Amino acid sequence: MFLDTVLTRNPGLVETAAALHGSGAIPPDTYVLDADAVEANASLLAAEADRLGLTLWFVVKQLGRNPELIRAVSRHIPAFAAIDPAEARLLHATGARPGNLGHLVQIPHRDLPEMLGWRPEAVTVFDLANARAVSDAAAGLGRVQDVLVRLEGASGTVYPGQEGGVPLEQLDAFAAEAERLPGIRIAGVTAFPCVLCDPATGVPAPTPTFELAVKAKALLASRGHRDLKLSAPSATSMATLPLLAELGATHGEPGHSLTGTTPLHAVDAHQPEQPAYVYVTEVAHTLADGRPAVYGGGFYARAGIRGALLTRSGVRLPVQPAPAENIDYYRLLGAPERAGEARAGDTAVLAFRTQIFVTRSSVAIVSGLSTGSPRLTGLYDSRGRALERPERSTP
Repeated sequence: MFLDTVLTRNPGLVETAAALHGSGAIPPDTYVLDADAVEANASLLAAEADRLGLTLWFVVKQLGRNPELIRAVSRHIPAFAAIDPAEARLLHATGARPGNLGHLVQIPHRDLPEMLGWRPEAVTVFDLANARAVSDAAAGLGRVQDVLVRLEGASGTVYPGQEGGVPLEQLDAFAAEAERLPGIRIAGVTAFPCVLCDPATGVPAPTPTFELAVKAKALLASRGHRDLKLSAPSATSMATLPLLAELGATHGEPGHSLTGTTPLHAVDAHQPEQPAYVYVTEVAHTLADGRPAVYGGGFYARAGIRGALLTRSGVRLPVQPAPAENIDYYRLLGAPERAGEARAGDTAVLAFRTQIFVTRSSVAIVSGLSTGSPRLTGLYDSRGRALERPERSTP
């Protein structure tokens, strides 16, 4: 999906990733991330948001919740939106500031005293039961917690596994109850997804859910709530920040734009954000019909994978589709035209949309690419935990 873009915009990353694998410094099934590019992208986004009067909360699930990258991003975007408690704890421990907790996954009630003790800017609540739980925990800490009301998405726009939220037609009744809770203050609304990119063109556009969130903010304002936030996550990038500001959002939640991997980046190599990761694997064996099988572990069902580059021979082979319900022990490539173009042990480099935190991959962090002096600074698992590195040379 992004192979052409990364070869055009960041060829040094491809070369470095292949050299790291060739030397044995990283195993197959490893995402290699360019820390310089991630930080440069964060700086661009922060400056544009500031120009437009928007606030950003960054998201790191797609980065493998990596501490090196969290530090790089938070130098420019200090506050985060955590999708679940595991992510929130790592972000907090790494020194980033809690912006929005409960972003996609509600905070379990028993975890609330700990996390509210961090004094987050906002906590998203999906229903009255969670609003009451936040109020009780905040009152127990002697404080009042700002909450964002999660709106139920428009019909046909909600992803399976992400259901929940207050229907717009029930928001007035919800607010009447929530206003009586002593430990919370209604501070705004959020919904997901608020912006999506056209599958064919990559062009971003607001969803019907965004329109619901705008109406919800107006309804709460009519009840006397002031200085309301409207966080409009999904596809937050340099291309969409002006749209968020124009439509009345106050907050964006960049994720894939930090690595230059929104769907728009797949079709437009000239977007401001630089592509910042590749996936490295290895030819494991070849089928009798000539198709090479590469090691899996990091393939993602919504990846949009198209091709793989075998760096020894320079050949690019199509990646064959595989059903999401099967474990990706291997992934098959198309058969090369000539014998010898794909051999067991060959490095394969791919670039596709991912969510590293749901894979079983390793994550390698490379710094210094922007100055021509790349070095491997860390090897981690997909949840941000450091791994022992083999004693090998780096490029």
